[in-house]
Amino acid sequence: QVQLVESGGGLVQAGDSLRLSCAASGRTFSTYAMSWYRQTPGKERELVARITPGGTTNYADSVRGRFTISRDNAKNTVYLQMNTLKPEDTAKYYCNAYRTATDYWGQGTQVTVSS
Repeated sequence: QVQLVESGGGLVQAGDSLRLSCAASGRTFSTYAMSWYRQTPGKERELVARITPGGTTNYADSVRGRFTISRDNAKNTVYLQMNTLKPEDTAKYYCNAYRTATDYWGQGTQVTVSS
């Protein structure tokens, strides 16, 4: 069982930066692909960024070049550095841990970007 706790969300202005953190429990964090998803009311949850156990990253087209995902296996934590935020980045952001046949989600953290 893996528990995920997100933090770092908040209300910011367009152009500002935020860093989200996701702390994971357990001793197998390094074996999971870690991802950030986001969701707005009435829409499906969408993948924002993913980092594999080996450190390979991929990003949604809408955030590539502005967001950076990273992980610190010693701290069991994954980060999402979000720069040049836009109002359309407003959403609840969720952390996900995935390994074959296992999938865990955090409770989410709200990010609101005002114009």
